[in-house]
Amino acid sequence: MEFQVTVLGANSAIPAHGRNQTSQLVNIGNTALLIDCGEGAQIQLRKFKLKFSKIDFIFISHLHGDHYFGLMGLISSFHLNKRKTLLTIFGPNGLDEIITVQLKHSNTRLNFPLRFVATDTAGKQLILEEKNFRVFSIPLKHRLPCTGFLVQEKPRLLNLIKEKLQQNKLPIEAINSLRRGKDVLDEEGAVRFAVKDFTHPPKVPRAYAYCSDTAFDLELIPHIQGVNLLYHEATFGTDEEERAAETLHSTAAQAAIIAKMANVGKLLLGHFSSRYIDLAPLLEEARAEFQASYLSEEGITYKIE
Repeated sequence: MEFQVTVLGANSAIPAHGRNQTSQLVNIGNTALLIDCGEGAQIQLRKFKLKFSKIDFIFISHLHGDHYFGLMGLISSFHLNKRKTLLTIFGPNGLDEIITVQLKHSNTRLNFPLRFVATDTAGKQLILEEKNFRVFSIPLKHRLPCTGFLVQEKPRLLNLIKEKLQQNKLPIEAINSLRRGKDVLDEEGAVRFAVKDFTHPPKVPRAYAYCSDTAFDLELIPHIQGVNLLYHEATFGTDEEERAAETLHSTAAQAAIIAKMANVGKLLLGHFSSRYIDLAPLLEEARAEFQASYLSEEGITYKIE
């Protein structure tokens, strides 16, 4: 199943140096998720030739403008393009009011149903469950109520060992049970066909964690432990560590420490301050702590292996 992230914007409060504000498109199977929607997100979607008409779910981390100012423009484009399917938006309390006021005063009656689901910061919470994946909100430490998002693949059906099937005539019910990871029992409750004997080792479900604006916070680690790919804000370099603490942001080195302690596969740095034209020093500081660190590059798609 396809599972990948395309970065649309990697800058912080204002667009600068050819970098746009925060937004990402996540494709998992046949479903497209938009995470945060900074100003110009829909322009980036068009620029990189991404099919944003397939977006059914939008996740907004918090109500600082660089994370949602592009939302109304995208909703308007959906309306003008005669969208008919449901759009579900997950975000903090108040976002629904912001959307409603703008629709009201522009006298816009959408062609499609719009559903709002409020998030909160009271621990890790399951907010969406689909056939092949789940999405959890995870609490972040910032100046406004803010959540990150954990996109987690569901365990896939096990692959059967063909040679074993050729040697044993199994009824379809038994095959289905084995693929779901359940031993087949006889009438007396003893194991007749064991999963370990008839199936290949299971593939570990993949996971992607998105941590937008947040202070350096060790309490985040249990929520993102072992994910394949972590996006963590890296607004500042070590030269501005005090500024990061004051504004409840993180440095690139701090993001890398979180990645190392959480034993993640790879780290994507983002939400860069406009004071940094050259991002190479931020990457160098991160790699001193965690070698598998990378800069988010707009228009680049990162596969979650």
